[in-house]
Amino acid sequence: MTDTALTAAKRALRQTVLARRDAVAPCSRAAWSTAIFAGLMGLPAVQRAGEVLAYDAFGSEPETLHFRRALRAGDKGLLLPRIDRPARALTLHRVRDLDADLTPGPWGIREPDPRRCPPVRPGNIDLVLVPGVAFDAGGGRLGYGGGYYDRLLGTCADATPLVAAAFEVQMVDRVPMGPGDRRVDLVVTERGVYARDGG
Repeated sequence: MTDTALTAAKRALRQTVLARRDAVAPCSRAAWSTAIFAGLMGLPAVQRAGEVLAYDAFGSEPETLHFRRALRAGDKGLLLPRIDRPARALTLHRVRDLDADLTPGPWGIREPDPRRCPPVRPGNIDLVLVPGVAFDAGGGRLGYGGGYYDRLLGTCADATPLVAAAFEVQMVDRVPMGPGDRRVDLVVTERGVYARDGG
């Protein structure tokens, strides 16, 4: 597939899946989010992790707030990304107070206040919760098109577990991927867990 064809295929799939996700009733999104993150907290990879990179949910994504609170209540290190728009990159910061430490960022996503939240190197992460638009059972991931997470994941250790939280309506047969796209290890939906290795 040429670069132009790949870009077009990703754009079309992104539009389709976002429309599908946006059409889910808020009450269903809330109930499914609860189920997703209950399943996620039970994963051995999450239970073992000391430092977890999560994110603030945006739009119709599964709501991550309870997950982030559970990490803090469990004395795990909570890291959140901050968008560096000039560098088109994400910087990572340790967050201790989910109310006081976050400020509004680009696109309405709350992010760490660098005056309160010290920076953390990607190599020190034990697990990454990866956002995305669409996923497949083989770990294929379609992001929002900015490439921020693909660049970040390229700096993480190969052994760092990459886990996605998604609604079942975001699962597709196959995500079109290029050489710079990184697969996730697990996708957790309200119906269960998809493991990249089939386990």
